[in-house]
Amino acid sequence: MAGMRLSPEESTEANQHLQLPQQQLQTGREAASDDDRSVAADSWSIKSDYGSTLDDEQRHADAAEALSSAANFRPASDYSSDKDEPDAETSMLGLQSYWDAAYLDELANFREHGHVGEIWFGTDVMDTVISWTKSLCTDVSQGHIPNHVGEPKPQSVEHDEKYLSCWSVLDIGTGNGLLLQELSKQGFTDLTGTDYSEGAIDLARTLADRDGFSNIKFLVDDILETKLDRQFQLVMDKGTLDAIGLHPDGPIKRIMYWDSVSKLLAPGGILVITSCNHTKDELVQEVENFNQRNIAISQEPSATKDQETHRDHPPFRYLNHVRTYPTFMFGGSVGSRVATVAFLRN
Repeated sequence: MAGMRLSPEESTEANQHLQLPQQQLQTGREAASDDDRSVAADSWSIKSDYGSTLDDEQRHADAAEALSSAANFRPASDYSSDKDEPDAETSMLGLQSYWDAAYLDELANFREHGHVGEIWFGTDVMDTVISWTKSLCTDVSQGHIPNHVGEPKPQSVEHDEKYLSCWSVLDIGTGNGLLLQELSKQGFTDLTGTDYSEGAIDLARTLADRDGFSNIKFLVDDILETKLDRQFQLVMDKGTLDAIGLHPDGPIKRIMYWDSVSKLLAPGGILVITSCNHTKDELVQEVENFNQRNIAISQEPSATKDQETHRDHPPFRYLNHVRTYPTFMFGGSVGSRVATVAFLRN
């Protein structure tokens, strides 16, 4: 849930309207039982495409050092998944083994029953993200930096193709790839989806081939140690940062996430994050913390030439957010079950 750190009991009461993932995972994939997996998923009300386990000890050590040296630039709030000794509920959905098992199960279900798998956060949220992102990219293509992107304006197919076909798109933690299929229907043509789970990529490729989307590229890749050697004008994240934050090393891995995304997003490009565990304000604050950390590093005598570029030009700035998601009152606070925020790469 965006911005409300509730206990499992409170979360269940407040989020009965949410779509809760129920995975029947293969026996023996993890030490945790199927019941443990279900409890973990239900308690956090999150179904994410992406988590990460990192094997590169040096990158992990570098991020840990950065976290220590940037103590004054910590995220605005202590996420429940970042406790010193996270329990199974907070860490389960941040483990690659969880998602490997989940997507093997979904791939088997598709082959046996034709099920395409979960649509993260539901079809209503996905439709909103698609139409809002399309409108945002169209406005930016025309030289407008909008203060507010409202309901998408009806345009001709030719108008859409004129502005959207030039956008290169990366969907990190793509899962079953359905988000990219919907973007393709709207006029985007240069589309790439990555996920660190081979099962997810197998499922996404299978669905794309079945549905006639041969133009979409799918690659096995970990955002925290990405092997991609190109930049994209639009990067989409629907649940990835959420899952990374649920890992026992969540704070370190979030720093690594922002470092990787800042390198993958081309100057002038847009990052669109959809989260069910962060408010808009929390996401904006986390980006500001990342910017401040980069500015501090750029001022050190040992800063590289690339790092020095951040001295006067921080990597990201807030661009806009979806304002049409329904909100509800709980415990005296107003919250929304999901937040979608766009950042511009300077």
